[in-house]
Amino acid sequence: MTDASDDTSGASDASDDPTAVVTDGPAGEDAAGRATLAELLSAAVAAVGGSERPGQVAMAGAVAEAIADSTHLLVQAGTGTGKSLGYLVPALAQGERVVVATATLALQRQLVERDLPRLTTALRPLLRRRPEFATLKGRSNYLCLHRLHEGVPQEDTDSGEPGLFDPFEAAERSAARSTSGPSSRLGKDLLRLRDWSGETDTGDRDELTPGVSDRAWSQVSVSSRECLGASRCAYGAECFAEAARERAKLAEVVVTNHALLAIDAIEGAPVLPGHEVLIIDEAHELVSRVTGVATGELTPGGVSRAVRRSSRLVDEKIADRLLTASEAFERLLEVAEAGRLEAVPEDLGYALMALRDAARAGISALGATRDRGVQDEDAVRKQALASLEAVQEVAERIVQGSEYDVVWYERHDRFGTSLRVAPLSVSGLLREKLFTDRSVVLTSATLKLGGDFNGVGASLGLAPEGQRGAEGEELPPWKGLDVGSPFDYRRQGILYVAQHLAPPGREGGRADMLDELAELMEAAGGRTLGLFSSMRAAQSAAEELRDRLDLPILLQGEETLGELIRTFAEDTRTCLFGTLSLWQGVDVPGPSCQLVVMDRIPFPRPDDPLISARQKAVEEAGGNGFMAVAATHAALLIAQGAGRLVRTMQDRGVVAVLDPRLAKARYGAFLRASMPEFWYTTDRNQVRRSLAAIDAAARSGTAS
Repeated sequence: MTDASDDTSGASDASDDPTAVVTDGPAGEDAAGRATLAELLSAAVAAVGGSERPGQVAMAGAVAEAIADSTHLLVQAGTGTGKSLGYLVPALAQGERVVVATATLALQRQLVERDLPRLTTALRPLLRRRPEFATLKGRSNYLCLHRLHEGVPQEDTDSGEPGLFDPFEAAERSAARSTSGPSSRLGKDLLRLRDWSGETDTGDRDELTPGVSDRAWSQVSVSSRECLGASRCAYGAECFAEAARERAKLAEVVVTNHALLAIDAIEGAPVLPGHEVLIIDEAHELVSRVTGVATGELTPGGVSRAVRRSSRLVDEKIADRLLTASEAFERLLEVAEAGRLEAVPEDLGYALMALRDAARAGISALGATRDRGVQDEDAVRKQALASLEAVQEVAERIVQGSEYDVVWYERHDRFGTSLRVAPLSVSGLLREKLFTDRSVVLTSATLKLGGDFNGVGASLGLAPEGQRGAEGEELPPWKGLDVGSPFDYRRQGILYVAQHLAPPGREGGRADMLDELAELMEAAGGRTLGLFSSMRAAQSAAEELRDRLDLPILLQGEETLGELIRTFAEDTRTCLFGTLSLWQGVDVPGPSCQLVVMDRIPFPRPDDPLISARQKAVEEAGGNGFMAVAATHAALLIAQGAGRLVRTMQDRGVVAVLDPRLAKARYGAFLRASMPEFWYTTDRNQVRRSLAAIDAAARSGTAS
């Protein structure tokens, strides 16, 4: 891992220095009368109560340079670097509007509730202005006042006519019949939402604590397609979503999420205000989030719902046509087998064309009702129209077919079979839509996979670093920078690979792995975060080891994730087992998490339609599909999982991978190079002694 700590900001000629910013007063001036980036960063660090770190200084200088040169930057900044200040300070110093996109709500909250308020206050004397900031999310994240006051469009009413249903009235009737309030969780959530609506200034769902169920929230929110529009809605002047958009237009810093960024890029209709700088934090998640937004899905339930919503608003002939097409599609999905469709079967093609054409006829008929002028009917019609448009677009996309799309059937135990379509790659989309007309900075603790940035860069549509395009081909210029971490990983952590175990198979049932895991957990005195490749594996291990060990073992799914993590953090003997969300979503510093165990290398499922299609495409182009897709996917997850161990300077522990392929396979070195630089061993006796010593030190309170 490269240490960029010597790459300090500043230059001898301040007039050419991209890390300086104009001010109007004596505070923080250089010879040209400008505050230097170093002075701004120092003030910011002091404001948040931190200490200046070499990696943060290097990152800030590189971000300032990229913005000044209108180029792009990938920055790997390890845990503890303080990367949010590393990009916010130089972005604010340039005085241009910046959009910051994150993958998780936790980071959004950190930026908006902690970092930005302190930062803008601290920099005001040096910048001679107080930068404004705002949060912007998708419309469905905000309370809809029309839904709240007028009711929810429903497909079936007692009168047999389309109309609006008032869920709050039903909740009140339930409460009136009981001295303890509404009997259902939905009723209680709805009454809470109504009370909260009179208290909130933003209508932002994420500010409601504790939260409510998705079902309850759906009663008081709308998608952008379902929205009547501010000019047509009786509550347009008070609309929370519109107010958020207006605040974003006036702000210098707009904090959003990857999903809205993807919508802004894909749909062509700008939802974000114009900006000169885009910063993408948690950038290792971007490709997955963009792929999710670009994925279409048809389910029997969704199609049936669209038909019910529309049928009573159109004439009988069109309603019958919609119903016939819906039933034909549903019959096909009942017998469909999960897996990729290399070509759309003839019967499915006919069913989709019938569905597309019926939906199109329904959309035209609904459009003819647009000017009836009845407000309630407007809301009902908009919801029906949104549902039909979604069905029509996905059916059309699959019928048209594209070599750049992957189509497959997916079976879910609870929801049945769905038909899905997703882009084979989003790299071209990102290259065209993301890296134009602005400077883009992407940062994460895990961007450098296998020792360089090229794997992540390729997934983003970037050519290998420094490579020029063919004649006439413009490739976005970019640089990669690894600023390291303030942690001394070789002294703080051990990477142990159990190379004596048998390689994992597809069937499961690894008795030797469970024996090894039990011994490691006993040596560690609990304190174990178990990261499993599947929920079935996590459940099997928890059931087996609860009988064997005198240690509390928590299992993902048995409580809310937040409650599980709190319990795990509070009791050092407690262990926590789970799957994907634990690989990336756990931050438990201190003695409660001193052993992180991975049951196997987290390769994607070999039968995953999208992953297998991407591998095949790479191979057909002459590349190594396994390394470019499956190994890169695993490298990202294994790096994220290993990052759960060391969260502070005081943390000590072991990352144990119970998969001998990490030590023996040819790709093992690539995967290990993607992880923090822990001290590496395959000696099972050594690791047990080390765990016992770490446990003893934690018990005595002398973390040494």
